Amino acid sequence: MNLLKTIAAAALIQAAALLPAVAGENLAAVKSAGVFKIGTEGTYAPFTYHDDSGKLVGFDVEIGEAVAAKLGVKAEFVEGKWDGLIAGLDAKRYDTVINQVGITEARKQKYDFSEPYIASKAVLIIRDGDDSIKGFADLKGKKSAQSLTSNFGKLAEQSGAELVGTDGFDQSIQLVLTKRADATINDSLSFLDFKKHKPDAPVKIVAQQENADFSGIIIRKGEPELLEAINKALADIKADGTYKKISDKYFGQDVSK
Repeated sequence: MNLLKTIAAAALIQAAALLPAVAGENLAAVKSAGVFKIGTEGTYAPFTYHDDSGKLVGFDVEIGEAVAAKLGVKAEFVEGKWDGLIAGLDAKRYDTVINQVGITEARKQKYDFSEPYIASKAVLIIRDGDDSIKGFADLKGKKSAQSLTSNFGKLAEQSGAELVGTDGFDQSIQLVLTKRADATINDSLSFLDFKKHKPDAPVKIVAQQENADFSGIIIRKGEPELLEAINKALADIKADGTYKKISDKYFGQDVSK
């Protein structure tokens, strides 16, 4: 009988180990440790990258530091390749990932997201002085510089454009500037970053899609107190001007919506 009780007790202990963490446990652990561990790439400018001195900087880095400060702790960044970042969250290498993680229905099945903290839209970019393109419909018969497999490329093709294949945003912009393409449909955040560094470049946005893609701070499921604390921290940094300051620094405008 004692053997049966021992086996039953062991089974209960093993089952308990497989259950989600007690609600509030991770937030309490973060506060106790005084550190909010954040997974990030460190190779994705202007969001998370190393400056000339080797310091980890970027929009997402400063957002992470600001959120950690509101939690009353310090941010500690753990760098890794994009392909393994979310897996590192599963393995509990860190408490969260802040790295432009898009909020998707598929990801929401397994993880929890904060309220969106940044938005990007598909925008139509042309040369200054070109009055022939005022909207997506005007791309019919025009050359559009695009990554051929991207959603932006599909949108340009649907608009009737002839696609000129490129390796990404920088090459697309160069083809527009050198008149080897009439336009490019690309990411609004990439364009704002480009104009931040090259404000005199003779290119402009003439149209944008209404629907935005949003990114959020991603955490494991079963941590409602941590999620609530993160959302409160995001609301606080928007209310006190911290978010605007960071946003202006990297993009020259508010990129929250």
